[in-house]
Amino acid sequence: MEKLGFNLGFLLVQIIAFLITVVVLRAWVFIPLQGSLKKRSETIEKGLEDARIAAEARENAEKEAAEILAEAQASAAQVIRDAKEKAELAARDVKANVDAEIAKSRKDALVDIEHERERVLGEIRNNVASLAIAAAQKLVGEALDEKRQHELVAEFFSGIKDGKVSILEGSKVAGENAEVMSALPLTEDEQKIIKGEMLNRLGEKAEVAFNVDPNILGGLVVRVGDKVVDGSVAGQIQNLRSSLE
Repeated sequence: MEKLGFNLGFLLVQIIAFLITVVVLRAWVFIPLQGSLKKRSETIEKGLEDARIAAEARENAEKEAAEILAEAQASAAQVIRDAKEKAELAARDVKANVDAEIAKSRKDALVDIEHERERVLGEIRNNVASLAIAAAQKLVGEALDEKRQHELVAEFFSGIKDGKVSILEGSKVAGENAEVMSALPLTEDEQKIIKGEMLNRLGEKAEVAFNVDPNILGGLVVRVGDKVVDGSVAGQIQNLRSSLE
């Protein structure tokens, strides 16, 4: 070895020193460093796992929050729709009640107007009778049988002669309802006579309505279904005009 330039003793000392250094470094540096690196790696992995769990928890929380918000919005929208529907129903009910009240008031007013109209026309009938009798007396220059004159005026407006409805004699009518039109309101006795004769012809279950139309001037117009029996003065004048043309 000496011939090669190596000192065996010195080489052994260096080898032993190197081995001691390796052992010392391994014991005091490498092993602690490996442990520290492993612990750090574990800490990093745990941190990453915790971060992943936190991210999942946040994602779940955001998802649940979105679902809760969507459900709340849907509930709010439903509440608004229900409130709107209730408001519309209430408005329709109020409008219906108002319309019903207006219609009732209008109907009551029309009934009152019709009653007042019939009352005034009834008074006119009495005045017409008195004026007709006075005019006839002045025309002939002598007093007339006032009772007979009243009967003639009543016959003119009611179409009743000798207790019978003149225009119904010889007429055939059939139906369930009848309308009797006069120029001026008929008295209760006159309505009773006309209604009795109509029921005899139509049956006891028939309905008879009485209306007033001054345009017919006098006499009666009876409507039963599609059939019209015209005994009015206006109708007679029209027939006379047609025959003269």
